[in-house]
Amino acid sequence: MKYVNVVIDNNNDKTDRYYTYGCEVDQIKVGQKVFVPFNRGNKIVAAYVFETMDELAEKVKGLKMVHEIDEEVFLTEEAVETCIWMKKRYLCRYIEAIHCFTPNGTASKRGKQRNPHGDTTGEKIIIDCLTEEQTEALLRIETALESGKQETFLLHGVTSSGKTEVYMQTIARVLKSGKKAIMLVPEISLTKQIIERFIGRFGSENIAVLHSRLSLGERYDEWIRIKEGKVQIVIGARSAVFAPFENIGVIIMDEEHESTYKSDMSPKYDTVEVALKRAKRNKSIVILGSATPSVVSNIRAEEKVYEKISLKKRYNKNRMPGVDVIDMRDELKNGNTSVFSRALYQQMKETLEQGKQVILFLNRRGYSTFVSCRECGFVMKCPSCGISMTYHKGKDAVLCHYCGHQETLPHQCPACSSKYIKHFGAGTEKVEEYTQGLFPEYPVSRLDFDTIRLKGSLDKILNDFQKGKTRILIGTQIVAKGLDFHHVGLVGILAADTSLNIPDFKSAERAFQLITQAAGRTGRGDSEGKVVIQTYNPEHYAIIHGSNQDYEGFYQTEKAIRMGLGYPPYADIIQIMISNENEKEGFDIGEVIYRRLQEELGIKEGYTVFRPTQAIINRQGNAYRCQIIIKADRGGRQGYTGVLEKIKKEYMIGIDINPTSLM
Repeated sequence: MKYVNVVIDNNNDKTDRYYTYGCEVDQIKVGQKVFVPFNRGNKIVAAYVFETMDELAEKVKGLKMVHEIDEEVFLTEEAVETCIWMKKRYLCRYIEAIHCFTPNGTASKRGKQRNPHGDTTGEKIIIDCLTEEQTEALLRIETALESGKQETFLLHGVTSSGKTEVYMQTIARVLKSGKKAIMLVPEISLTKQIIERFIGRFGSENIAVLHSRLSLGERYDEWIRIKEGKVQIVIGARSAVFAPFENIGVIIMDEEHESTYKSDMSPKYDTVEVALKRAKRNKSIVILGSATPSVVSNIRAEEKVYEKISLKKRYNKNRMPGVDVIDMRDELKNGNTSVFSRALYQQMKETLEQGKQVILFLNRRGYSTFVSCRECGFVMKCPSCGISMTYHKGKDAVLCHYCGHQETLPHQCPACSSKYIKHFGAGTEKVEEYTQGLFPEYPVSRLDFDTIRLKGSLDKILNDFQKGKTRILIGTQIVAKGLDFHHVGLVGILAADTSLNIPDFKSAERAFQLITQAAGRTGRGDSEGKVVIQTYNPEHYAIIHGSNQDYEGFYQTEKAIRMGLGYPPYADIIQIMISNENEKEGFDIGEVIYRRLQEELGIKEGYTVFRPTQAIINRQGNAYRCQIIIKADRGGRQGYTGVLEKIKKEYMIGIDINPTSLM
């Protein structure tokens, strides 16, 4: 007989520990899913084996036995190790980490596997020859593959420099050696283009896809195909880093700088960290690719934690797009109150007449950004979240973009009964309407969260633009990330300041990255592209360096600021979020936790604990939110994890280590 320590499939802090059972199957292994009697009622529940033992150190009173073993779903030993590491690193529950590695959904009742990309036609791209930079990059990567050691590369390549070809040739080398590959993209919108190219190169039978837009059944079937070794390549968004592969040869993260690689739900994992953890166990390489590497990644490259590879020239040898920065304050002074500057309108007109396409980027969806009364100044806010709601003309309603709360647009001010209540500002919906009015002869489409809700709508919008059916594409940050269209002659960035106005230490980095990435969507074909950046703050260093495509200039400025103020990677930022239906009770709990932290951390050198403050989004649902921020010098992680683990068992709190935003 064997003995096992298992983790119960129960999302509760009180059961977040090992439970010991006996097992009559001697072949039981770490990682297997089992069913066990649990609690006083001996209800049969799912569990996962984390340890096996031939004998017990001491007798367990009332020892229960494993009821059944699931032969289909199980974790590898490497996955179990990663789950244990995630619990310590992100202070999550065991089961939350386990669920990252296990499939959702169930097998088809008809016994037929569902294939989410069965109808996808592969895109055959013929590469005559590699550039010198690509050849050098592959030589360095191949040397690392042959060494059999874990190594991480930061592939810094300007937009359209041929990073994807480097990825595919690396994967071809990995597959030739009998190993597997994971290809990650930050947005689901990018998976279609990557899948088409990979199918064209490697065949659909070798590829599985994992992302949140698949049905539960499709995700389950893809997970089984991967687990059974039927595929060699997995493509997907951040959750694909948990693909149940053994013998991983490479993990590639395209657009590694994107904040979507950090989970916003527990476990609040960082995909880069998980990839590095898995690669270390598999002795594989990691490639982090971007035209605008994160400040943290570039510092790690400087410190020789990563090996940096640079692609400084575009593959088609075109120059980087010409950029015009328009000061919208001057436009106002000259009487132009429209969404478009005169320069943008003129360049749109010329580009369209030349038969080329236009992308307009605005990181605000909806019709108008807020609704306000001109009589008393009242602003409509979400009753649950306390933030301004956005007017959507298509629904004739105001919506909260955080919780989804919706109200009819009032005809009178709820505060003073004035009739002078109106929507202000511009979102993508309003820009679409305005553009259609200015250019009625050219088909216009919009790409944002509101237009891609229905399954298949995202692919249709992108297909129509790729085929030239749509001449003007208007979108939020989805359109700025890695999409490759060869007939785009102009990109217009309508409000470059949007990211700068967010109260967060990464706001300048986000603004620079979005400007650079959006500008990179043009000039990818045979001719050079143009970019128009509209801003009310042209003097800001993120705008200046972004318009000049000057990564190094921005990086040096931002690095100095991070170092001076003690922001990552020069420190760990820990955010503790306390939610309570009673605002005062929430702050009282916050004060108790603050005093505990002060007693245990505040006296240690290298730790700063800030008093509880109202969260920037101070309400979510029916709960008020306050937060405590801890700054810990780099290398001091072990000092705070034990303290926070104890506090987490006593209070219902959320913990985020190095959050992408403090909102």
